[in-house]
Amino acid sequence: MASALTLTAGLALPSGIALAQEAMPAAETPLPTLTLPDALARAARADPAIAGSDARARAAEAGVRQADVRTNPRLGVAVENLPTIGGGGLIDRTEVRVTYSQELERGGDRVARTGRARSEADLVAAEARVKRLDRLEQAQIAYVDVLVAEAEFDVARQRLALAERVQAETERRVAAARDPLFAGSRAEAELVQAQIDLDQAETRLRVARIALAKFWDGTVDFFIPADLFYDTSASRAAVGEIAQADLQVFDARRDVAAADAAVERAAAVPNATVDVGLRHDWDTGGVGLVVGGSIPLQRYDSNQGAIDRAEALATAATADRNAFRLEKDREVARLQVEISSGASEARRLQEDALPLAERAVQEVEAGFARGGFSYGDVVAAHRALIDLRLRLVQVLSKLHRDVARRDRLTGAHDPFILQSEAR
Repeated sequence: MASALTLTAGLALPSGIALAQEAMPAAETPLPTLTLPDALARAARADPAIAGSDARARAAEAGVRQADVRTNPRLGVAVENLPTIGGGGLIDRTEVRVTYSQELERGGDRVARTGRARSEADLVAAEARVKRLDRLEQAQIAYVDVLVAEAEFDVARQRLALAERVQAETERRVAAARDPLFAGSRAEAELVQAQIDLDQAETRLRVARIALAKFWDGTVDFFIPADLFYDTSASRAAVGEIAQADLQVFDARRDVAAADAAVERAAAVPNATVDVGLRHDWDTGGVGLVVGGSIPLQRYDSNQGAIDRAEALATAATADRNAFRLEKDREVARLQVEISSGASEARRLQEDALPLAERAVQEVEAGFARGGFSYGDVVAAHRALIDLRLRLVQVLSKLHRDVARRDRLTGAHDPFILQSEAR
């Protein structure tokens, strides 16, 4: 849970980086701030799969009830000694027998059936929980997509501002015959390209915000502080254990296989059938009691193959659980290393590389205005600064996506599911 919430802590933006929302039209009423926990809570409440999960849960419970019922009795009627053609009257020697038969489950079939149905119900619930966690991971990634789009939009705005400054200075120098005409054309082309990039970045930001709002089928009526993107405190969050929901799926599969083995062992014990009835002799008018029964002989089939198969599947489910846990432990450890590495690189870019690149731009622009540098020098300095800012965006984007994956693997979003179920 802790690592899921660290994105909400705000840190100051590095110098020169403005909020992307400043480029948006100002609303009369400020939009409410949407933090990551807010977004996840909305997505959890509005999960469209809840109705289907509830229906499957009801179906599983109905299966438990059905498995717990006894077998139905049978009512039989038999007519014996029917007359042959020309052999006399219809009921002269005819006997009618009515029997009531009940199968007796001797091996604990009913208990085994019920246990298997309950294991299936547990598996349905565990798989539903895993699907909900997967959806919250997607919602967190969508939230990160908005942060990334805002950062890219901000970089595009900065590039446009740099291009406007260079174009204005180049136009002044061309007018003073200090630079050739093609220098002005190059500056104008760079300005047009910067404007195109800004328009594209704005479109991507709008699409990302809409995609996030679709997780609760809402509108873009929220404000996400862009400074959350530059928060690297998630790298210092304590890492939890592997999500219990994932492990419970394997536990439920193991229990289903074990219950199958119990069902097969119960089936290996033959069930007896008891018959009780009355026999009426039309010739004499007498009524007699008939009692009988039957039981299968286990001469060829003892059901041992089915028992061995179910037990082997239970062993395989346990092995699969252990393998899954080891694999996910390794993945979480790898993610934690990459998150820490990304946070370190982001801090060095913000604290060391970017200030130097910004100072270089200021010095080159000042020298360009005095005629000490060429247009190419200015463009190179600008591109170096923009490349560093894009590199920072790339590093932080991967960091936050790794955090989202880590949160999913450790079940950090499970409380949001519990809150939505409590409603």
